[in-house]
Amino acid sequence: MNDVIYAFFAGGTITAAVTWLEFSGRPVLSAMALLFPVSTWLSYLFIGHISGPEAVSRNALFVMLGTIFAWMPYMYVIHYLAPRIGSGRAILAGIATFLVLAFLFTMIYGKLTA
Repeated sequence: MNDVIYAFFAGGTITAAVTWLEFSGRPVLSAMALLFPVSTWLSYLFIGHISGPEAVSRNALFVMLGTIFAWMPYMYVIHYLAPRIGSGRAILAGIATFLVLAFLFTMIYGKLTA
């Protein structure tokens, strides 16, 4: 249980730091920090500690493929729609896109690896 608490605080601290960089006039550093896979890095440290390196490897393959299938379209929808309908609506559309594609990817991946 302590691992989950540590992960929660580490993730929150990093999120706050990235937000602070943006608000303090350092958008390039903020963007670079967002490119760094912080949540993946921290999660893999904890997954590896709890479930071992095989679990990390399986998860990494799933994330690599899922990124192409669901995350890249999510980011494109936000990029395309934000100037047209506003940030909030673009993010909601991106999340909806991501959820549909991630669900489809999970179903397909599950059938291929079963």
